[in-house]
Amino acid sequence: MSMPSTSLVFSAAAPASLSLFATISADVSRLTRPRIALMVLATVVTAMWLTAGRSFDGLALSWLLIGTALVAASSSIANQILERDTDRLMPRTVHRPIAAGRMSVASATAWTAVLLGAGAAIVTVASGWQPAAAAVATWLIYVVVYTPMKKISPLNTAVGAVAGAMPVAIGWLAADGPQRLAGGDASGSLAAAALCTVLYLWQFPHFMAIAWIYRRQYAMAGLRMLSVDDPSGLRAAGQSLAAALAMVPVSLVLAVPSASTRFFLAAAIASIAYCVATVRFAVRRDDASARVLLLTSLGVLLALLTAAVVFGCPVSLSAVASGVSRVSFSISSPHHFS
Repeated sequence: MSMPSTSLVFSAAAPASLSLFATISADVSRLTRPRIALMVLATVVTAMWLTAGRSFDGLALSWLLIGTALVAASSSIANQILERDTDRLMPRTVHRPIAAGRMSVASATAWTAVLLGAGAAIVTVASGWQPAAAAVATWLIYVVVYTPMKKISPLNTAVGAVAGAMPVAIGWLAADGPQRLAGGDASGSLAAAALCTVLYLWQFPHFMAIAWIYRRQYAMAGLRMLSVDDPSGLRAAGQSLAAALAMVPVSLVLAVPSASTRFFLAAAIASIAYCVATVRFAVRRDDASARVLLLTSLGVLLALLTAAVVFGCPVSLSAVASGVSRVSFSISSPHHFS
């Protein structure tokens, strides 16, 4: 009779173990927000590629990405420590581990410190103190400035956009961007500067769409998003449209150092598509258009980063000038379309 009893114990224990594993995995995901970290890592890789092309160490890059991911995870946990009270007031965040009480503030603080220290140390060993300083600076802007500012002013989006664009600096510094620029190679630095600007501008329509969709929850939590301060949505729409329009020429500048016609076309198509979705949101200012804008923003970012990696390998300045001349000739020459 003992055998069936033992089997029952094991059969009951297995689902319990799986359930516990699933809960822990979900909490780790909520704490570290891997999708945001993945975007950060993709930005670092793209910035390195645009700066140095193939001339970087793959092993060093791997360690750089691990260190950067740890710093990003630390910033996410620190953000949730500071926002635990407001997180409890919003359905979209109420189940986060710290807000729900499944993780203590003391434990979360310890993890924040460990991950930040380990991440900064790994980046330093892999790529030097400059990329590590950029990673820590990004952490400070996001945690110390942006997060508290969400309760104070709608300008928090502009500050948060700085933190979102700064991973470009990590990649540029890790690829010896300053030394290359001092040595006369300006093409990689131009591409990195354009990418940084693109990412800064890209965030306004992206975050305004989120702020509009969750405007009622943000209002309940007392967070000063532009969609809360201006319920009409006109100011949010105006900022989104201005940023999307500005992104078009900057996206084209991003393609200049590669002298790639395909990159020019991809950048033009992606940025114009972003403008179309933003105009739709500006005109309608409803949840449906905001969701379309949000999805479009993710697709546009993926398209731009992919095009940068596939077509954006930097070339010499003389080749850039030649490439720009060829693009200009192909546009102006009627025989090109015959």
